[in-house]
Amino acid sequence: MNYELKKFLLLLWAVVASECAHAQLLSVGTDMAADALMAPNMGFELVTGERTTLGLHAFYCAKPWWESETKEIMGVQPELRYFFSGRPMHKHFVGVGGIATLYDMAWKGKIYDGMAAGAGLTFGYVFNLTKRLNIDAHAGFGVIVYRHKEYYKYDNYDVDYSIGGRTRSNATGYFLLPTRIGVSLTYILK
Repeated sequence: MNYELKKFLLLLWAVVASECAHAQLLSVGTDMAADALMAPNMGFELVTGERTTLGLHAFYCAKPWWESETKEIMGVQPELRYFFSGRPMHKHFVGVGGIATLYDMAWKGKIYDGMAAGAGLTFGYVFNLTKRLNIDAHAGFGVIVYRHKEYYKYDNYDVDYSIGGRTRSNATGYFLLPTRIGVSLTYILK
């Protein structure tokens, strides 16, 4: 992971942590489905009103289960949720969120190295197990815009797509894709 990205993620985490310290209700959680797929992740959710929460979810994966050649995938997902029950972190919700990812991965003999960003909607339900422990089931879809270098594993990419000594992206576009699907275990801190 490059130094600038590490510095940015550390700064983002510090800002979220300092803002959350003053929160009235704050939860921390992990997506168990992503954990099962060997993609460590962590999320924070902060109550912002009687029916709304603001969350930030981050993930990183160095060697996913589906491909041993993948170098890394990392991203963040901010999300604003509206709860229909009149109480945040309880029952049905709809969310509006974004996603930003950096990736360097192999898939079926091709290399994809670049970034993607997008926005979408999330729908879900929060099951309250105890006063502080919840299970959050959610599914979302949205538009993802990507820009990356795409080439076959043994191509001479750095020479073929280099202009003025700088390697350029050769693939851009967008897809309508799932942006967030999972089951999270969350713990209310405050």
